[in-house]
Amino acid sequence: MSAMNATPLSTPSARSAHVAPLHTVRVWDLPTRVFHWALALGIVGLVITGQVGGNAMVWHFRIGLGVLALLLFRLVWGLVGGRWSRFGSFIYSPRRLVNYIRGRGKPQDSVGHTPLGAGSVFALLAVLLAQVGSGLVSDDEIAAAGPLTRFVSDASVKLATNYHTNIGKWIILALVVLHIAAIVFHLRRQQNLIKPMLHGDKQLAVAAPASRDDAASRLGAVVIFGLCVGVVVWLNRLAT
Repeated sequence: MSAMNATPLSTPSARSAHVAPLHTVRVWDLPTRVFHWALALGIVGLVITGQVGGNAMVWHFRIGLGVLALLLFRLVWGLVGGRWSRFGSFIYSPRRLVNYIRGRGKPQDSVGHTPLGAGSVFALLAVLLAQVGSGLVSDDEIAAAGPLTRFVSDASVKLATNYHTNIGKWIILALVVLHIAAIVFHLRRQQNLIKPMLHGDKQLAVAAPASRDDAASRLGAVVIFGLCVGVVVWLNRLAT
């Protein structure tokens, strides 16, 4: 083979020159990460205790109150939390969602919740709030009754009970499956969404502002969650 036809071999330094440096960015603050995994455990606990029934319904009710406190916290944290935990950072237009699915997304779409993941998050939060809310006014006429049943009509109690036991739980399970499918979808696109939710940082090809995650913000999250627990305790005491 002549020297003119030989393909030049690139040196390691030449190859590295074409690789853009990655930026380590704190995307998920600690309160968001704790909320995420606590909610996941709560959903598992609700599904198991709901299916077992009987004496397990006592724990089903307790876990449900805990999930309600978590959801109330997330609503507040979505307004005042870290940059990428705020709802405003992952509200996307339909066109942006379609472009992302077609592989024409913007680099910023993969910093926090992606357009695909954002829809899953909003849907799951809404359905969980509906499920827990309906549980507050449900009555199985055997051993479990929500603390707010005496404040609504019998027709409303029956409607809420039917939704809670026969409809809502299946919607939640379907959304959980979709949520997992979205994670797998991103894994196939070389985007691991699990690791950042464990340690908080993402390796990004483009520079992006970090979420605040200092001692002051974490203390604020503890105070907010404490207030949310207080609201849930107050709602529960309405039954007495």
